[in-house]
Amino acid sequence: MTRTIIENAHIATVDAASTEYPTGHVVVDGGRISAVGAGRAPDPLREGAEIVDARGCLVTPGLINTHHHLYQWLTRGYAQDSILFDWLTALYPLWARIDAGLTGAGAAGGMAVLARSGCTTVGDHHYVFPRGSGDIVGALVESASTVGVRLHATRGSMDLGQSQGGLPPDFAVETTDAALKASQEAVERYHDPSFDAMVRIAIAPCSPFSVTADLLREAAVLARSLDVRLHTHASETVEEDAYCAEQFGKSPTQYLEDLGWLGDDVWMAHGVHLDETAIARYAATGTGVAHCPSSNARLAAGIAPVRALLDAGVPVGLGVDGSASNESGQLGVEIRESVLMNRLRTGSESMSVRDGLRIATMGGARVLGRHDEIGSLEPGKLADIAVWQVDRVEHAGILDPVAALGLGALPPLKRLFVGGRAIVEDARLTSADEDGIARGVARASRELAERL
Repeated sequence: MTRTIIENAHIATVDAASTEYPTGHVVVDGGRISAVGAGRAPDPLREGAEIVDARGCLVTPGLINTHHHLYQWLTRGYAQDSILFDWLTALYPLWARIDAGLTGAGAAGGMAVLARSGCTTVGDHHYVFPRGSGDIVGALVESASTVGVRLHATRGSMDLGQSQGGLPPDFAVETTDAALKASQEAVERYHDPSFDAMVRIAIAPCSPFSVTADLLREAAVLARSLDVRLHTHASETVEEDAYCAEQFGKSPTQYLEDLGWLGDDVWMAHGVHLDETAIARYAATGTGVAHCPSSNARLAAGIAPVRALLDAGVPVGLGVDGSASNESGQLGVEIRESVLMNRLRTGSESMSVRDGLRIATMGGARVLGRHDEIGSLEPGKLADIAVWQVDRVEHAGILDPVAALGLGALPPLKRLFVGGRAIVEDARLTSADEDGIARGVARASRELAERL
């Protein structure tokens, strides 16, 4: 791989000191960052290098998506005015007809849009595995390889159907033993623990209202025996709080902690309804949170207490959530949503644009356990880099380039690098056939609808 030098840009490193260079450079060698600094790259590094003149650009770490449901790219626009439980009830019958082929098509569409919005690492939570649906995790891995993004796929599961007091219909769930067996097989087949891994797998029973206590407890034991991370939904809605109080006599946090589900190898999606006691338990155990502001607004779930979480030291990352509850599918716009919504909750000074950028980068890296590898622009880290064009009509003359991300319209990408490889150039996906992916999504969406 040739050396690549990105220079003449505003560099926001998102390192521990929040170092920025109003005019700086980043040097990439062998898929890793080898130098970052002010001004033009030194002459000895320039010979034979590819020079990316990024004047008029903002350079940041690639964004990290900590929670998504990529298969839902095929079911956008349904149940538009529903809260979570009603929305799920409306969509489960459709999702229960998914298979590996349809999932792969939807995932390719979702990941293409994520990449075009600055995302280099995609966390996906897939938990619907109908009988005879094929290798769905494998389909996700293949689509990620096609688009060229890093994938943190979770092998999710549901084993608590309506007849047992759960929310999903019985035909949409697995047995406890089958879910555990399939989770172990997914880890053994696809998980790569290496520093520069393109695919990692976590174990992720869906939620307290779709999973038995046995599955939650045994999944935690299994994940730790395999040295992989744990993920689930938690404290998303007031209805979930009421369900846990009625069924278990506990809050979601108490219930999950009693089953072994707090720890620095765990991250929860949403965390909208966390009180002071729950936040303290998350902080004490190192449990992370995937903040999904647009989805929480779409489903009227509320605004997560992000400022309180950050002040307590809880790892907080950013998430799109499923595209059936966030039809945009873009991670970059979630920076602005997070900044604005958290100002609504706790005041204008509670969330800066740089807080928003940090959540989307180093925060996400902490949540996924990859803060030594990705999330900031520092020598030795993987060259996952976003180069945002901020001198066009949407942003020309803006006082602060970082505000283009945190307050303005999403800037187009001049380049997006994953491991030093450019997968987006001039706002267009170059790693795969963008138009072909779109046609595949349209076909798969029609086929899924016809199955119902």
